[in-house]
Amino acid sequence: MKINELERWTFLLTLTLVSCLFLYLLKPFFAPILWACIIAILFHPMQVWLEEKWGERPNMTALITLTVCVFLVVIPVLLLMTSFLQQGIALYQRIDAGEIQPAQYIDRIRQAFPIVQDFLERIGVDIASLRENATKAALATGSFLTQNAVAVGVGTFNFLLKLALMLYIAFFLLRDGRTLIEKLVYVIPLGDERERLLFRNVAAVARATVKGNLVVAMVQGALGGIIFWVLDIPAPLLWGVVMAVLSLIPAVGASLIWLPAAVYLYADGQWVAASILIAYGILIIGLADNVLRPILVGRDTKLPDWMVLLSTLGGIGLFGINGFVVGPLIAVLFIAFWQIFGKDYNSNVTDNGSDQPEIESNTDHQLNNKKPDKS
Repeated sequence: MKINELERWTFLLTLTLVSCLFLYLLKPFFAPILWACIIAILFHPMQVWLEEKWGERPNMTALITLTVCVFLVVIPVLLLMTSFLQQGIALYQRIDAGEIQPAQYIDRIRQAFPIVQDFLERIGVDIASLRENATKAALATGSFLTQNAVAVGVGTFNFLLKLALMLYIAFFLLRDGRTLIEKLVYVIPLGDERERLLFRNVAAVARATVKGNLVVAMVQGALGGIIFWVLDIPAPLLWGVVMAVLSLIPAVGASLIWLPAAVYLYADGQWVAASILIAYGILIIGLADNVLRPILVGRDTKLPDWMVLLSTLGGIGLFGINGFVVGPLIAVLFIAFWQIFGKDYNSNVTDNGSDQPEIESNTDHQLNNKKPDKS
C-alpha cells in the first residue's frame, strides 16, 4: 500500500511539473492562444448553424467560419490600426517640427484657470517640470507610434507569426473545440457536471465581455471621433481610437480624452465648442457607457457592476490589454467555485441535521437541475 501511495503521489507531482513546464513553454504565445479561444467562442454559433445546414463537414465549416471572421474582424481592425498609426505619425511630426507645442497648452490652461496652478503648487506639482514632461511624453508617444507603424507596415516576423498562429489555432478550435472540451471534462477530477457548468460559465463570460466591451468601445470611439471632427480638433480618428481603447476601463475611460480637450477649449476661449463637447461627452458618450455596458456585460456575466470594474482594472494591470477579458473570467471562476463549495458545504451540514439555509444562485440552480455525477 505504501509503495502504491508513493507511486501515486510521485506521478501526480510529475504530472503537475510537466503541466507547469508546458504552460510556461506556451507563455510567449499567450495572446494568440487567448484570442483564438475567443474567436472560437464568439463564432461557435455560426459553426453550429453551418453544420446544421450542410451536415458534418468540420473542415469546411471551420474554414468558412474563420474566413468570415477574417473579413468581419481581422481586416477591419488592421485597416483601422493603420489609419490610427498614420494620424499618430502625422501628429508626432507636427510636434517634432514645433507646429504643436504641448507646453503652450499647459500655459494656456494655467493662465485661464489660476486656481489650477494654485492647487498643483499646494500638492507639490512643479509647473515647469509638468510642461517639460508633457513635451517629452508627446514625443515619446509619437516615437512609439512611428516604430509600431514601421513594424506593421513592413510586416515584422513577430507580428505576422502571432497573427498566423492565432488564425491557425482558431481553425482547429472551431473544428475540434467540442471534442477538446469533452476530453478536458474526462481528465479533470472535479465532477463532470461541475466541469461542464464551469466551461459554460467561462464561455458565456468571455462572449459577453468581448462583445459587450468591444461594442461599447466602438460606439464611444466613433462618437468621440465624430464630435472631435465636428469641432475641428486635430487628428479626430487618432483620438477616437484612443477613446475606444480607454473605454475598456469602465466608468472613466473615454472621459480621460474628451474632458481635458474641453478644458483646453475653455482655456483657449472657445466657450461654445467647449460647452458642446462637455454636454456631448456627458449625455451621449457617457450615456453609451452607462446604458450599453450593464446590458451587454454585467447582465450576461452575472457579475455586479463594481466587480466588473475591479476585475477589468486588475486584469489590465496584470495582463495588459488582454486583461479586459482575463480579469472578468477570473472573477466569474472565483464566484462559481465558491458557490459550488458553499452548496456542497451546506448540503453536508444539512445532512448532519443543521438548519443552515442553502445558497441560491444561478450556478446552484443549474447544478440542482443536473443529474448526479457518476464519475
